[in-house]
Amino acid sequence: MTQAPIRLFNTLTRQKEDFTPLQAGRVGVYCCGPTVYHFAHIGNLRSYMFEDVLRRTFARAKYDITHVMNITDVGHLQSDADDGEDKMMLAMRREGKSPWDIARFYEDAFFADCARLEILRPHTVARATEHIPEMI
Repeated sequence: MTQAPIRLFNTLTRQKEDFTPLQAGRVGVYCCGPTVYHFAHIGNLRSYMFEDVLRRTFARAKYDITHVMNITDVGHLQSDADDGEDKMMLAMRREGKSPWDIARFYEDAFFADCARLEILRPHTVARATEHIPEMI
């Protein structure tokens, strides 16, 4: 199947460039998902709306797509500078629940919000706690 040409803005070169997949006819989209210790807000969800538009663009251009999103359900510190307390520990104190209960509750809330915005669910959702050996 012939794919329609796609041009994307390359932030490194600061210009539009033709998209060329690593494997003909196939596109892999890996996206960082939410850290599931609290509700997502519209600013967070904006990123996922962009990923959805990108995925739909590749689909419309007749590419075979695999969309993977990670879920950070452990080990995310308060600061992007890798300091402060783990966000899940803060949520445990705030809510008096186990980290598993907190993570599943907010993961479900996240995907419910995505469904309300008609964001397509990823083909694969990879929870950090289920992929620690691969991350190491």
